[in-house]
Order: sequence, then C-alpha cells, then structure tokens
Amino acid sequence: MNDEHYFMADPAVAFRRTPVPLSVWGHRFTVDSGSGVFAQGRLDIGTSVLLRETDPPGPGRYLDLGCGWGVIGLAIAVAQPAAVVDAVDVNERAVLLANENAKALGVADRFRAATSLPAAAYDEIWSNPPIRIGKEALHSLLLTWLPRLKPGGRAVMVVGRNLGADSLAVWLGEQGYPTTKVASAKGFRVLVSQSR
Repeated sequence: MNDEHYFMADPAVAFRRTPVPLSVWGHRFTVDSGSGVFAQGRLDIGTSVLLRETDPPGPGRYLDLGCGWGVIGLAIAVAQPAAVVDAVDVNERAVLLANENAKALGVADRFRAATSLPAAAYDEIWSNPPIRIGKEALHSLLLTWLPRLKPGGRAVMVVGRNLGADSLAVWLGEQGYPTTKVASAKGFRVLVSQSR
C-alpha cells in the first residue's frame, strides 16, 4: 500500500495507529485512532458524554459531521444494523482511519467517510463539532449541513459549556433549528436541533 496519502494532513508527523477499546450502547469494539488526528489514542470527553447521554438511534440515514477517526458514526453503524452512515472530515488521515475502522468492524457496506460528500438528505446528523475553528467558520459549517436534514430530522451535538454551547443553541434556534439541551455532564451540553 502506498503510504504517501497518510501524510497529507501534516507531513512532519509520523503516522502511528493507536487502538482504542470502546463500549457504546451495549456494544464493545476496538477502533484505531492515529497521530495527526483529533483525540489520538483516546476517546475525548465530549464524544464520551454524547454517546453516554444518548440512546442508540433507530434505522435511517445518518451523517457524522467532523467524524475524526469515525467513532460516532461507527457506533451508530454497529448498534443499528439498519443505519447507513456518511461521515465527513477535512483531515485525510481521519477519513482513512474511519474507513479502515469500518472495514475492520464489518460495517463498510453501510459506512463511508470522505473529505466531501455528494448532496444527500439525512434523518439525523451527529457531531462533536470543531468549535475551535471559530464562530464564523462553525456557523458556516452548520449552515452547510443542517439544511440536509429531512423534514422531521434532527441534529445531535455535544458542545463544551465554556466553549459557547448555550449561545450556540440560541443561534441555532434563530436560524430556524429549534434547539434544546437534553443532557449536561463534565462541562459539556448535549444539544438536539430539529430540522426546519
């Protein structure tokens, strides 16, 4: 296999995979994280809160927005055999890892990660959004993807309280996506936004 594409995110960082064992919604599995990708070697606290404070979703088409090495979308695909999951991230290493993890877990027929996706409509969008890209970029990102929700669909997100979870919820409501806080733990809020 040509390893050149591993280094497109940051050629100065050697690429190392680190297995991360997970227990989500009653399913135990291990996925690989990697250097040069968010939360290398561990499940970050925000994603942990999101998965612990929610129930496994039902059948449908899902988007894992800012997927990293794929843990949210993969957890959905593992827990729900009738779920089809698209995952998107700007980091090419993250996309590579997410697709490798899907193959290793036997869900590659229902999970695909990419740096861009064709237009599609989703029952739900799940995300630990990249808050640190800045408010303007975050708002642009959300307004790009939230309109892809099907009527009656929802977005499920986790955001740090000190990183603006409450103001984001207000802003989302102002954009026509009524948003409620459904859980709070370890300084994070789980927000659910309804489609327009």
